[in-house]
Amino acid sequence: MSKAPLYVRIERELRARLAGARPGDTVPAESVLATEFGVARMTVRAALNALESDGLIERIQGRGTFVRQRPEPRAAGTLMSFHDQVRGWGRTPRSRLLEGEVRAASAAEAAALGLTAAAPRVVSIARVRLADDVPLAVEYACFPAHLSALLDLDLEAGSLHHALHGLGLRPTLGSSTLTAQRAGTDGERLHVPADEPLLVETRLIVDQHSAPLEHTVSRYVGARYDLRVTFDVRPPGTGESR
Repeated sequence: MSKAPLYVRIERELRARLAGARPGDTVPAESVLATEFGVARMTVRAALNALESDGLIERIQGRGTFVRQRPEPRAAGTLMSFHDQVRGWGRTPRSRLLEGEVRAASAAEAAALGLTAAAPRVVSIARVRLADDVPLAVEYACFPAHLSALLDLDLEAGSLHHALHGLGLRPTLGSSTLTAQRAGTDGERLHVPADEPLLVETRLIVDQHSAPLEHTVSRYVGARYDLRVTFDVRPPGTGESR
């Protein structure tokens, strides 16, 4: 028998039902679900709160609770600004600024950006990225120190990529590494437990002159953000034996 709390078991059952629902479908009221599962409304509310935090449902005062449109996956081989991506979903992008400063570069940041000074520095911008106030990711971005003008921008409502274009720089090519890590201290910022697995994308973007422009680590809540990967299948016998 499952030892998970009641609300977690109810959340899992509702999550399974939502997988087959359509955007805009009505979610039964708390009182209806409480009767179905034989629990208090408070228990049902905790399950619905978790689903709402993951962006799977939305509550509209005076109307009820509805299945929310899940964002279209981002093609892993393409990167558009978060701002434009969220607007493309029909949702409102916003950021919550955690850090914006010029600071000493870490060894990994200096190597990624090709900084060769004895004590290299970077423009560091850390933000929680939200869609309709649902936190999707914590983003740790750094840029060469001569781009300190980025710190004068509205870093909560604006787009860094739009700002870079305004400075005459065009993010052109990039490469990413995908890993999975525990949320840790970012869990509170993303409204998930500290042991929640996150999708972590570490990327480097170069400008139109092939100069390193941006090194970013984005930590996404997997239940709220998808990447679509297209790949070639190598015929058997063409690679190393296993």
